[in-house]
Amino acid sequence: METPTRGYNLKVPVNGFDLSYDDIGEGSLPIIFLHGYPFDKTMWKHQLDSLKPTHRVLACDIRGFGKSTDEETPLSMDLFAEDLILFMDALTISSAIICGLSMGGFIALNALNKYPDRFEALILCDTQCIADTTEVKEKRNQIIEEIKLDGVTKFNEGFIKSVFCNESFSHKKELVKNLHRVVFANSQHIISSGLTALAERSETCSTLEAIKIPTLIICGREDEVTPLAQSEFMHHAIKDSTLQVIDNAGHVSNLEQPDEFNKHLSDFLKAFTEAGFEPVNGSKRMV
Repeated sequence: METPTRGYNLKVPVNGFDLSYDDIGEGSLPIIFLHGYPFDKTMWKHQLDSLKPTHRVLACDIRGFGKSTDEETPLSMDLFAEDLILFMDALTISSAIICGLSMGGFIALNALNKYPDRFEALILCDTQCIADTTEVKEKRNQIIEEIKLDGVTKFNEGFIKSVFCNESFSHKKELVKNLHRVVFANSQHIISSGLTALAERSETCSTLEAIKIPTLIICGREDEVTPLAQSEFMHHAIKDSTLQVIDNAGHVSNLEQPDEFNKHLSDFLKAFTEAGFEPVNGSKRMV
């Protein structure tokens, strides 16, 4: 049976595994959303619903997460970036706007550095360009050892507490409950493999000045995982980028304040469209 080309929870063979994705809406230039660790593509539901009347929007389950199961391959940001490009090839998407949150931002910056001609605009959400320090890397490795001994519950519960601002725990209990379910849906192996991929990632700060495409940076003011200072650094390094800070939001600003987040997306996309873009060497480029 042929795989449907548009819709929800589709699958396409990519780079040795079946990648699960949503592909809805209409538009000449697709927007691809990459989720954070250890989440899945459902975290982008509000954004897809908001943009689908005017844009073609896609959300991917990154290898190993959500319905993109892979319990064997060692995970890395380089591999995730390669998966992204091959996914675009499989769907005959020559160029796209890329939007990544946290780990999704790491992947977006990695892919943009290696394949700059494949992307027309960049949206970085609650993410950063630095690599782990030796101290942070050692801490991740210690957590992996603890998970081997005691399982994932302690880590998962602690991580969930770290990604929300205080207001969300008191006023958005259903949201917290839903993300709790998503995090605990991951296998122990994927939780640990993802931590290894995060610990071993390379820095991309040195590549920021080379970014010439329109760039939007969004960060929750109370983000403790990738603090606002990291977004401010990227904003200063990427020429003509736009920084939007969302109050009453932590590391998952698109979930905690979806209306404000979506307005920033829409304003950025409107400005991008009004500026105009036209094909250059088979790829669409801003003019």
